[in-house]
Amino acid sequence: MHDMVSAIASSGVSPIVRIRGTDGTLIKRALDTGAHGLLVPMVNTAEDARSVVSFSKFPPRGVRGQGSPFACFEHGLATPSEYVAAANDNIVNMVQIESVEALENLDDICAVQGIDLIFIGPNDLALALLGYTPAKYTEKVFLDTIDRIVDTAKKHGKKVGILATDGEHAKKLKERFGFVAISADARALQAWYRKQVEAAGS
Repeated sequence: MHDMVSAIASSGVSPIVRIRGTDGTLIKRALDTGAHGLLVPMVNTAEDARSVVSFSKFPPRGVRGQGSPFACFEHGLATPSEYVAAANDNIVNMVQIESVEALENLDDICAVQGIDLIFIGPNDLALALLGYTPAKYTEKVFLDTIDRIVDTAKKHGKKVGILATDGEHAKKLKERFGFVAISADARALQAWYRKQVEAAGS
């Protein structure tokens, strides 16, 4: 993660780290490498969302401790003190809505100050709502729930993101969503190799 954050930032792109939960040590580790933002899965309550904000912000807005000599470099700043002065306003906090519990607490989660973007986790959301994944994007309850998440997030001034299966899907989604993630590295490699094997006639 440390090397990837550095490589991405040096290319003029903002590195976003998806951590595995709301634990403060995970948040600190990602941000201390110089990540420009966090994507946090399975945020189910407003308390979960407030924890993300608290652990990602320096006092007085949070409880994050300073200590990393690296974070300032990945933000194009010369010193750690410059980084501390700017980080609270520049770190992007994104939380994933992907469970029935999160939907029950959606309005309260979206109202949390310091959460910048609500990310729809479509696979786990489909699993929670439909009992299977991936969704076909024709299921009424699934589509209605996405509409509800988008409307609630925008009501609270939050941007909304979602995962796309491929470039064509992303092209359609970006008309509505402020942030679109396209598949994942393992899936991209799998799709490429499948295409090459089919082309070879194996």
